[in-house]
Amino acid sequence: MNRDELLQATKKQLTPARWEHTLRVADTAVRLAKRVKIDPDRAEIAAILHDYCKFWPDNELISWIKTCHLPPDLLSYNKELWHAPVGAEVARKEWDIEDEDILNAIRYHTTGRPRMSELEKIIFLADYIEPGRRFPGVDRVRELAESDLDQAVLQALNNTIIFLIERGQKVYPLTLLARNDMLDQVKRNEMRLREESI
Repeated sequence: MNRDELLQATKKQLTPARWEHTLRVADTAVRLAKRVKIDPDRAEIAAILHDYCKFWPDNELISWIKTCHLPPDLLSYNKELWHAPVGAEVARKEWDIEDEDILNAIRYHTTGRPRMSELEKIIFLADYIEPGRRFPGVDRVRELAESDLDQAVLQALNNTIIFLIERGQKVYPLTLLARNDMLDQVKRNEMRLREESI
């Protein structure tokens, strides 16, 4: 797979503003990956492709969801969630990406999930904190991401859930499960650090 080909193909799928967002997500993902010693090339690929299907027509996304046997409950939730799991299937079928960690990073970048890998956390966070993002709470998540991915992911999930609840919108169940799992992980990390300091 040629990186430049991937970049050009993705650019054709996106609006200029979303393309600029994608480039910022890729830069952020590479930086975070290097900090936590994850392969930055894999992070860059996942970041480039994370919004590949963002502007596909609803009927095309629905067709992919049904044809690929993706969770049918997706269709009962905000359509902003659809492009991520479809994007993972497109990456596999059209770009021959077989790395499950890259595919999962694309698949779960909007919802999160329990037991996220380091690469999944990086793409989830890079999408959330890239420098063009401006919304309440993002600066705190940026600060946390510099020292603790788990704390940053937990805060981002908390913010997202509160945002949806305040607007009377449904929360996708996987996001709630991701938040609870990350809360447990953060508590385990804190307990381990306390034990090590004794």
